[in-house]
Amino acid sequence: MSSDTLAKIPAASEIPEPADVPRIVPQRRYGQWAAAVVVLALLGFAVNSVLRNRAFQWDVVADHFTSDSVLRGLWLTLWLTAVVMVLGFALGTLLAAFRLSANPVLRAVGRGYVWLFRSIPILVQLLLWFNIGALYPQVFGVRTVNLLSPVAVAIIGLTLHEAAYAAEVVRGGILSVDRGQIEAAQALGLSRWRRWRRIVLPQAMRAIVPPAGNMLIGTLKGTSIVSVIAVDDLLFSTQLIYHRTYQVIPLLMVATLWYAVVTSLLGIGQHYVEKHYARGTENAR
Repeated sequence: MSSDTLAKIPAASEIPEPADVPRIVPQRRYGQWAAAVVVLALLGFAVNSVLRNRAFQWDVVADHFTSDSVLRGLWLTLWLTAVVMVLGFALGTLLAAFRLSANPVLRAVGRGYVWLFRSIPILVQLLLWFNIGALYPQVFGVRTVNLLSPVAVAIIGLTLHEAAYAAEVVRGGILSVDRGQIEAAQALGLSRWRRWRRIVLPQAMRAIVPPAGNMLIGTLKGTSIVSVIAVDDLLFSTQLIYHRTYQVIPLLMVATLWYAVVTSLLGIGQHYVEKHYARGTENAR
């Protein structure tokens, strides 16, 4: 830049100030702050009420929280949840393949299964399986009354129920993958297995993991319903204790706290799994 050009540039002190410069005023959110204060006050009142209410008998809760019977029930609940989720998603994936098949018979079977098991309440399904001996007293010469234990009934009923929902979760995840990417992979000469492993599955998991995580937490809590068929899960274990001691509220609080602890840990795990599959997207945080 020449000296003549620099001489024509006015000094900073010579630049005229704008006549009316708008003043930036931060937005005042009085309503939000007032609502926050009210919510905190109500929350503090609720916590104080729970902690100071002697009916909860927190000393009894502490005594039974890690008792052997409760821990055995907790272990059965976790084991049952894991088995049901694995079997449910295995069967659900097969049903999703039926729903996406070009064969009209397979599509009809998949659609009919999902319709049937989503229409019947899980409690009704468990009671039907528990009383299967009334429908079929013998199967291949074996008495069905002695064939299925309460735990086996719980696994069958919960698995068939979860598979109907898992099928829709898997199907929705696969359909969320852009068809153009699959066609591009075909044009590159990738095999069917490599297309599924490298293209379809990683992208489908972004849509599958969130509802699958919710299903896992829902299944964990839903296992409490098997107590009606005398499966010795977490809830049934606490029920056995309070039927003997008549300390209903503290024993229910033991079950409540354990469910809260486990679901919180599962929620943390779900967060990191979602973060893993969301890498490279705007939602990866």
